[in-house]
Amino acid sequence: MMTHRTGTREEWLAARLDLLEAEKELTRRSDELARRRQELPWVRIDKQYRFDTDGGSASLANLFQGRSQLLVYHFMFGPDYKAGCPSCSAIADGFNGIVVHLENHDVAFSAVSRAPLATLQAYKRRMGWTFPWASSLGSDFNFDFNVSLTEEQQREGAAEYNYRRESAWAESGIGDSLTKGGEGPVAEIAATTGTDVATYTRERPSMSAFVLDDGVVYHAYSTYARGLDGLWGMYQWLDRAPLGRNEKGIWWRRHDEYDKRRAISRGGSPQ
Repeated sequence: MMTHRTGTREEWLAARLDLLEAEKELTRRSDELARRRQELPWVRIDKQYRFDTDGGSASLANLFQGRSQLLVYHFMFGPDYKAGCPSCSAIADGFNGIVVHLENHDVAFSAVSRAPLATLQAYKRRMGWTFPWASSLGSDFNFDFNVSLTEEQQREGAAEYNYRRESAWAESGIGDSLTKGGEGPVAEIAATTGTDVATYTRERPSMSAFVLDDGVVYHAYSTYARGLDGLWGMYQWLDRAPLGRNEKGIWWRRHDEYDKRRAISRGGSPQ
């Protein structure tokens, strides 16, 4: 039995109009943040990165596919993973539909992970995805953009993520949900990738934006952690649902792993 307050249509409309003003202010603030992102200085990239793609070996410039802009999603799928991160997989479920629109607006898109290309291709087939996905295995790309770390960095707390230095992995990991001893929600997610907590958290989620100008690639923007919330379409819808995110632990799965009998309701309503 839900205990949420009820009211008349007039009371609802008054509250809704008040909320509308706050939503408009948030929209204006979001527009301003987008403008500030676009005003960031571009940083020239001189290092020669190589990627394995469906079309063969490629440079970072090749990933632009003739366009002037490139958006990269740093997908958590390390060389030792048996399956991609389920959280990244939930975000990636929204990629297929947007790629064609981006490409027709002078923007290329690619996911990038350190798993071997054959492993990524097999997972794409399982998930029914068609968006470009490149392997950076053997390249410094992930390490230079702070989305992968070495065992030594992890052990000594020498890793940087979300523009700050982290403590050793045994004390903290992605967010605050990793507890000492490697137990908790992060361990639960790690198990779904066929790894332990240490191996799983050596990969990190992020997205980066690049520009190709007169043959030179520049880094324009990167965001990490909750900076990816806006790209996670599921959450944008849940934030507008009557009960919101309504989360208790890790509830989401890869889209082919849900129990179809429970997909109708999570809250105990009649099946």
